[in-house]
Amino acid sequence: MTKIAVIGRFQGIADELPRLLTDDEVIVLKDDADIARATGAEVGVGTNLGSRVRTLLRAAPELRWYHSLGAGVEDLVGAPELRGREIVLTNNSGPYDIPIAEHVIAMILAAAKRLHVYRDQQGRAEWRPHPQEEVRDQTVVVFGIGSIGAEVARLAAGVGMRVVGVRRREGAVPGVSRMVSPDRLAEAVTEADYLVLAAPLTARTRGAISREVIARMKPTAWIVNIARGALVDEAALVDALRGGRLGGAALDALTVEPLPKEHALWSLPNVIITPHSSNSSPRIRERSLALFRENLRRYKAREPLLNVVDLDAGY
Repeated sequence: MTKIAVIGRFQGIADELPRLLTDDEVIVLKDDADIARATGAEVGVGTNLGSRVRTLLRAAPELRWYHSLGAGVEDLVGAPELRGREIVLTNNSGPYDIPIAEHVIAMILAAAKRLHVYRDQQGRAEWRPHPQEEVRDQTVVVFGIGSIGAEVARLAAGVGMRVVGVRRREGAVPGVSRMVSPDRLAEAVTEADYLVLAAPLTARTRGAISREVIARMKPTAWIVNIARGALVDEAALVDALRGGRLGGAALDALTVEPLPKEHALWSLPNVIITPHSSNSSPRIRERSLALFRENLRRYKAREPLLNVVDLDAGY
């Protein structure tokens, strides 16, 4: 029997685990006041909020593996306990690929067909056509070809787009016509009709979409961000959008969330904002549970775990 500490509700997964893992001792921690119950836990699963996970690590000195139910772990990789106690960190990469990639394609099509413009006009009962684009044969540059970026590439290629991938590792990826290294990002974006941000937030990627990178993009190009707001120089983005030096932006990730009501991005007509909801799907829970249960089987069998995070790389 393995003692498993669960922190955070995360789409009802906390409620499911005790029912599913009847051969194990599953402790669902309601809040930090409940943390003492984690003593003796070998495994932790739940939030990717660093402060809560560090509280768990201090309360559970026997913990050997923590699984984040978030794909992004930038708030966790710096926890000294992970290195000092050689705790394995895994993330939830995979279950979110389909809904997020579909969201990206929806935003690309919305931009090309000016759906945001027509929605605004509908509120004013205004009948006025606008020029629309075809996405076939247009170029999408995907910054970050992990599991989400690879699914974006596959779908984009499926609607006839040319896909340029940006990532550190070489190797063919279905749908990607050309792969370039991150040090060539500024060169790659000159080709982009759409720049999709799907990279993890690390020391290397923070602010990668800089004022200089944005300045090199076509004035008709769109940025689609489903990753982390801090990848982008937000002030430079606002300036480019206001000045007509960029076609638009579809933003599911912002530097500050929720986005303050007074922020300039709310009022720009060429911006589509969604509240970090691109990962929303009724099927996330079943995929996440399947991934954790497979990793738990591997943990007990002393087999290599899936989705082990490289603490130095940050993902």
